[in-house]
Amino acid sequence: MKQIDLSAGTVEYHDTGGDGPVLVFISGLTIDGTVWRHVVERLVPDFRCILPILPLGAHRIPMHEDADLSLRGLGLLIGEFLERLDLADVTLVQNDWGGAQVFIALGDTSRVAALVLTPCEAFDNYPPGIPGRAIGVAVAIPGGLALTMQALRFRAMRRAPAAWGWMSKRPVPKPVMDGWFRPATTDRRVRRDLRKYTTSLPPKSTLLDWAEANRSFDRPVLVLWAVEDKVMPRDHGRRLAELYPHAQLREVEDSYTLMREDRPDVVAEAIRSFAASPPVSTS
Repeated sequence: MKQIDLSAGTVEYHDTGGDGPVLVFISGLTIDGTVWRHVVERLVPDFRCILPILPLGAHRIPMHEDADLSLRGLGLLIGEFLERLDLADVTLVQNDWGGAQVFIALGDTSRVAALVLTPCEAFDNYPPGIPGRAIGVAVAIPGGLALTMQALRFRAMRRAPAAWGWMSKRPVPKPVMDGWFRPATTDRRVRRDLRKYTTSLPPKSTLLDWAEANRSFDRPVLVLWAVEDKVMPRDHGRRLAELYPHAQLREVEDSYTLMREDRPDVVAEAIRSFAASPPVSTS
């Protein structure tokens, strides 16, 4: 695992290397880059895949105490990451968390050539669904987040609708999830970082303004959306495809939000054909 020092703190990331087109994969709350493992293994060595572990609860290195870990701050941190690594012509790939869209709205997108959105927060769906609201309740209660992370050690809790049962149709292997949850389970400073994010979401009017600002992103966009998703509304896929001037929508069966777990074959194939030569559509 490599490291890079950013304004918020030290961020770890995995880089497969190579000279192929650059894909930067953004993960979600309490999830690290291993969630993309089945997608990445299908894309290397033809693509250079970079997977930062942003400070959303699965990061092993706590951020600075004064770090801006708001949705806005973390969205802009994506741009800082691209700049510090001097990446160009990047295809940004997002799932679950909505930070990439915040970056598109507020940051310098000159290093981004294309965008892939798989089921993720969008418009005013922050925090999303029952799992998102459950985290909101946990952080509002003293000691609630620590108790929640301890409860997530058990499979029954992980597969509950208020936890991860509605995030993926198929159970994520225990060792993988153990790795996701370990930092926030064992380090109160990581929980502090996670709490800073979850308690700093802006008003829905601001979220909708940021979504509307994405309309000016004039590069190719692929929206891969899960038909059966219980957390990210199905119509958000269509609305996102209509928001961007050069977007295409592909709906995917037999998947919930974590499409990279449920249908990695479909995700990898779609990214491969799109990122190799991103099509421009005016539909």
